[in-house]
Amino acid sequence: MNIDERLDRLTERQEALTGHVELPTADLAQFSVEMRQTKERIDDLAADSKRQQKAMGDLMLAVSSLVELARSHEHRIDRLESR
Repeated sequence: MNIDERLDRLTERQEALTGHVELPTADLAQFSVEMRQTKERIDDLAADSKRQQKAMGDLMLAVSSLVELARSHEHRIDRLESR
């Protein structure tokens, strides 16, 4: 095997190794993009959950106020009827 054949063989090996390194690098870049998108979706869901929790708390306060108002009216009606 002469020098030119050895150089050709080394060049082929170097190109093959470069290809093997580029594939995982591209996969890693895609994985990184997907992870960032997933984190953004999780953050959005967490924010939605907090908004829903606040809305539910506000709703529970409103319902409690209505219950108190209804009880108050019932007591008033009971007092008026007992006269």
